[in-house]
Amino acid sequence: MRTDSAPGTLPAREHLPATVVGTAVLDVVVPVHNEEKDLRPCVLRLREHLARTFPYAFRITIADNASTDATPKIATELADEFVEVTSHRLERKGRGHALRTVWSASEAPVLAYMDVDLSTDLNALLPLVAPLISGHSDLAIGSRLSRTSRVVRGPKREFISRAYNLILRGSLQARFSDAQCGFKAIRREVAQVLLPLVEDTGWFFDTEMLVLAERAGLRIHEVPVDWVDDPDSTVHIVRTATDDLKGVWRVGRALTTGSLPLDRLTRPFGDDPRDRDITDVPRGLARQLVGFCVVGGLSTLFYLLLYSGFRQFGGSQAANALALLLSALANTAANRRLTFGVRGRGGAVRHQAQGLVVFAIGLALTSGSLAALNTATAGPAHSTEIAVLVVANLAATVLRFLLFRAWVFPDRRDPAPVPGPTPAYAETTTISTGDPR
Repeated sequence: MRTDSAPGTLPAREHLPATVVGTAVLDVVVPVHNEEKDLRPCVLRLREHLARTFPYAFRITIADNASTDATPKIATELADEFVEVTSHRLERKGRGHALRTVWSASEAPVLAYMDVDLSTDLNALLPLVAPLISGHSDLAIGSRLSRTSRVVRGPKREFISRAYNLILRGSLQARFSDAQCGFKAIRREVAQVLLPLVEDTGWFFDTEMLVLAERAGLRIHEVPVDWVDDPDSTVHIVRTATDDLKGVWRVGRALTTGSLPLDRLTRPFGDDPRDRDITDVPRGLARQLVGFCVVGGLSTLFYLLLYSGFRQFGGSQAANALALLLSALANTAANRRLTFGVRGRGGAVRHQAQGLVVFAIGLALTSGSLAALNTATAGPAHSTEIAVLVVANLAATVLRFLLFRAWVFPDRRDPAPVPGPTPAYAETTTISTGDPR
């Protein structure tokens, strides 16, 4: 995975300044490959819609992905004919490559793209970019799977789309509803930091970008769209699906190992109570409690299974100690990554050592409970042992959470970041209140 983005955090989101006519606020990229039939009608329709309905200055950029037909000629003619249209020729195929190249070079504060077939109703374009202009959101996507979306397409594509999004939810815990709709937008300062982390250059580019943005805590706005399938689409479904699954595996592995520097995408959220300096209120307590309970429940089941297995070959004390040791190592590793959000391998050995101290305390509680049971009852039933251990483990779990939070994974609040330079668009971007022509 790419890790070469510039260090630092993103600035706070702000509403784009409304001044006088100047630099385009919106740059809509239309990636094409051998689209000589659809390119001109698409650009003419898009330009007419923006000139009629969009209240800010705009630009349409044709990103030609190594076309071998008349597409480059038509793109050049459109750029010569209309001042709002530009053409960018790339000698290498790949939608992701085209978007990364054009977006990285664009000076517009809001960047968008749409497929050349214009399957998505253009009335969703202003709702798509409005949250980015206002500073409310970082990215915006059109969703064909929203309850209020109206979609016309065959059952095959419908099944593939929904199955793919279920895979993303199950494997990468994605919460956005539609990864592959060709209708998305992003703020430029976000793109400058996010795009270098995205490795894919093809159709999986969208998914990878959204997953990384979501995991970094960026805000993704979804817009229900009206969408009509293009029966002449040249997308190779089987090859695209295979590449997407490979991408899911690659991104999932990178997220699991913590090799992605997602902290570079953090930003203050303005007047958010979570960012205020409130004393005596631990940050993230509710989320950590939920994560700890989930991990604790799974660890308890794991422990009981181990204990029951080891009990067949030895005494209760030995079985309890060994089962508790193995489950404690797994519990510390899971809580480190999932509950307290510690990524990477730094400090892992120290955390496990501290976790073993916590384990020793739990061992004392559970072993003491077993000793008390054996003292009170000669030859207790196996079910009674299990019941006593469950109660003892619950007490040990509460103590474990407190020790994890206060000692093993303490909340080390970083000092307030030094304000960075003002984003370039804050000084140069101007917004037109009329037709930019």
